[in-house]
Amino acid sequence: MAAIFGQIDFTDNLKVNLFRKGAKKIYVNDSLLKKQTEIQNYIRSVCFCSNDIYIVKSEPGFRRSWIDKVVSQLEPVYVELIHRFNRLLKQRSHFWRSESFQKDKSSEVIESFDIQMSLISTRIFRRRRRALSKIKPYVEYWHNHLSKSKEQIGINYLSGLENINQEEEEVISKRILEQLQKQRPLEALTGKCNFGPHRDDIEFLINNISIRKYGSSGQQRTFILALKMAELDLLRNMINLPPLLILDDVLAELDINRQNLLLNSVGKDSQCLISATHLDKFNKSFLNSSQMIYL
Repeated sequence: MAAIFGQIDFTDNLKVNLFRKGAKKIYVNDSLLKKQTEIQNYIRSVCFCSNDIYIVKSEPGFRRSWIDKVVSQLEPVYVELIHRFNRLLKQRSHFWRSESFQKDKSSEVIESFDIQMSLISTRIFRRRRRALSKIKPYVEYWHNHLSKSKEQIGINYLSGLENINQEEEEVISKRILEQLQKQRPLEALTGKCNFGPHRDDIEFLINNISIRKYGSSGQQRTFILALKMAELDLLRNMINLPPLLILDDVLAELDINRQNLLLNSVGKDSQCLISATHLDKFNKSFLNSSQMIYL
């Protein structure tokens, strides 16, 4: 077993026990957290690693995972919403394949699923879209700062719900319920729900052109860096506390200009932890002001 100890804001003591087999255990002030996600009530952090480039250039699942992490940092209760939705989705898929459905083709159970899913999906939809509207100005600022350009940034939430501008929960829930009912015949054949938060996507644009499809490697790297720095600023301003910034060997993915811009920007207000394999990537002034641990 290995143990990690820390102190949060000089008031709460943190301990994480790691085991060769089985899940880790997290303690705050010697009290075991029932759910590991509860640690977000004590620590807010932004992690930037080399694999984050897939948020911009790869499948929608990477972008959904990213926005869900952002929302859960702003509203920790959101984690439970996602868990409830995933459980419901799994139960729904199992029902279509169950013997009870094959025998009597009853629609009462699926009606119950539809009502529950429409409510939870609405709350996920609203929170994701709200978080994107809040983070966009920060992305614009950092993108202009990092690229020194006046390119127009676009961030759109792509959903099966078309032309929904209202925020009223009842309006959105009704539309989602209608879509779930409409796709039932196909779902009964495949056992898969093709509509809902698990199928949504986020579109990143520069001058109305998709970065994922047409952006250069440099544009994609600049955008993901701006996205992560925006995430840091958003959290800092929303919770009135500087979140922990974790940079996991990201300098290898950036050219020298972006490296210097990043290093000059980080660590001013937030505690920053950086992992690296070569110190020659850092300028001397940054190294002199940093504490280094060799492993």
